[in-house]
Amino acid sequence: MINPSAAPHGISFLNVSLSRDGQPVLKDLSLDLYEQRIGLIGHNGSGKSSLVRLINGLLQADSGDITVCGQNPTVGPERMSAHVGFIFQNPDHQIIFPTVEEELTFGLLNQGQTQKQARQSAHALLAEHNRSDWADRPVHSLSDGQKQLVCILSVLLMQPHVLILDEPFSALDLPTRYQLLALLETLPQQILMISHELETLQHFDRIIWLQQGRVYRDGPPDLVLPEYQQQARDGAGL
Repeated sequence: MINPSAAPHGISFLNVSLSRDGQPVLKDLSLDLYEQRIGLIGHNGSGKSSLVRLINGLLQADSGDITVCGQNPTVGPERMSAHVGFIFQNPDHQIIFPTVEEELTFGLLNQGQTQKQARQSAHALLAEHNRSDWADRPVHSLSDGQKQLVCILSVLLMQPHVLILDEPFSALDLPTRYQLLALLETLPQQILMISHELETLQHFDRIIWLQQGRVYRDGPPDLVLPEYQQQARDGAGL
């Protein structure tokens, strides 16, 4: 697996602005993200999903500069996949192949591995997670939690330095959520995760609270999360 210290580390936004459909989404945003585990919170429409999609080149900023592991994400998501792995909210929006093995090997083949190398890497990772019997299983036969694990494993196989997760647990039951969260806590990658399930962020290093395209609060979970919960209870900012 990757050695995080062997590559440029961190994500930097400098005076970044973004509009979508003529509406401002992010406004002159500047952030330096170097902590290992960073949570991103905010009400719907605050700019969270747009921010993380700038990191791997799925969106392009209107102005400002972004650096991710020493790279400019304007090169696009295909080239950024070597540096940034992205896990979507719904695994059915990410999985495109009929079997687990095919799904796991796809990214490795795009990176230039042979079919044999990709299969060996995929089977080794499945064995590491006690899922060797999954290789030939049809993806449609898996539960939502199992599909999400396949998505995570397929990204990890490409050995990115940053892992971005956009509401990865919202459709999962509590035991599955905790199992996947325990897996994430063992990974060497820098993790940036959007979540409305605030308990999943309690042990993160830093929480960034976006509101109307700007940073409203930025700090440790024990300071930021209680204020966010209080505002949600009061109905403010909706």
